[in-house]
Amino acid sequence: MYTVTKYPHGAFSWADTSSTNSAAAKQFYMDLFGWGKFDIPIGEGMTYTMFQHQSQNVAALSEATPEALEQNIPSHWSCYVAVDDVDALLPVVTANGGQIIFGPMDVFDSGRMAFLMDPTGAALGLWQARNHIGAGIVNTVGAMCWNELLTRDAATAKAFYSAVLGWEFHGGEHYIHITNQGRNNGGMIEMDESFGDTPPCWMPYFNIGEINAGIARVNELGGQVHMGPNDAPDTGYWALATDPAGAHFYIMELFKADPWEE
Repeated sequence: MYTVTKYPHGAFSWADTSSTNSAAAKQFYMDLFGWGKFDIPIGEGMTYTMFQHQSQNVAALSEATPEALEQNIPSHWSCYVAVDDVDALLPVVTANGGQIIFGPMDVFDSGRMAFLMDPTGAALGLWQARNHIGAGIVNTVGAMCWNELLTRDAATAKAFYSAVLGWEFHGGEHYIHITNQGRNNGGMIEMDESFGDTPPCWMPYFNIGEINAGIARVNELGGQVHMGPNDAPDTGYWALATDPAGAHFYIMELFKADPWEE
């Protein structure tokens, strides 16, 4: 099964996008992945759009806040990690060179969250679930299947996430794999000059099915494909895309979509 009822501490559990053109981006993702949606009012004329796939929550979208627009923060995806106790982790974050961007805060009765910035400059959400565990379905076509850090200092990032979340790391010459409690949990790339001024960031991958059809569909729907299709050895094919509002994300054709095992 690809459905999830509970995430262990340290596992990626959710992704959402903050959009400067929420109407266009919302329709784009619904058409690209076949997602349904429902809108949740979150105050001051703002909504949080919950995308659904196979009757499960799969990802979300919100309008960029007025403050973000004033600061010219572009559309972007954010990744979240499940944690047992948000508040207990925050001193560990700062003791290991990270910063707390905002939080901790309760999100209605859904959960408690905070956002950190790691010492290399990438932001990551911490999510302590209550009524909302995160994505109710993963890995299969139309669902999030991977999370990846782009950083310019892999050694510092590894030390930080090991101390804060207990992650372990494998490989390193071309790609660093992350494991959490023995489970594959994402990857890391150390950026070189070829990445230009790309800022450090976490980004999600979504299983698109067949990669070439997915690339064509991204372009048809008003997005752009900037890289790919590229081969991930023994795993599948991937491409880097942006939605009509400019948020970057990956699409992936997986050779084998692993089921979730609790």
